Amino acid sequence: MPNPFSVATETDGEIAVIRLEGAVDAHTAPKFEEAVQTVIDQGQNKIVVDCERMTYISSAGLGVFMCFIEEVRDENGDIKICGLSEKVKQPFEILGFESLYDFCPDVESARRRFDDATAVPGGAA
Repeated sequence: MPNPFSVATETDGEIAVIRLEGAVDAHTAPKFEEAVQTVIDQGQNKIVVDCERMTYISSAGLGVFMCFIEEVRDENGDIKICGLSEKVKQPFEILGFESLYDFCPDVESARRRFDDATAVPGGAA
């Protein structure tokens, strides 16, 4: 029996969190892609993809990440990936995603990385 797939999105200020559950494959990747596009269309360019409950990702799922990264970075945003299990992290590592994306252990650390990136060294409040 296939793993049920779900995608849920929440926004918290400037940061959108997309939570994936189950297998992201050729059948479910379009739902993931739609969620990312919706977030971008709403003006969000700081995106955290929570993969803690993701059980599998195919090339179609990996392609969704690649599809949006330039667009998001062109708008001074980023996509941070968090919560990957060792098994699910393997395809990301094989394809060199670690040199392109910021991997974080959990959503909270990804949020902090966005906060750190926007902090102005020695800047005024």
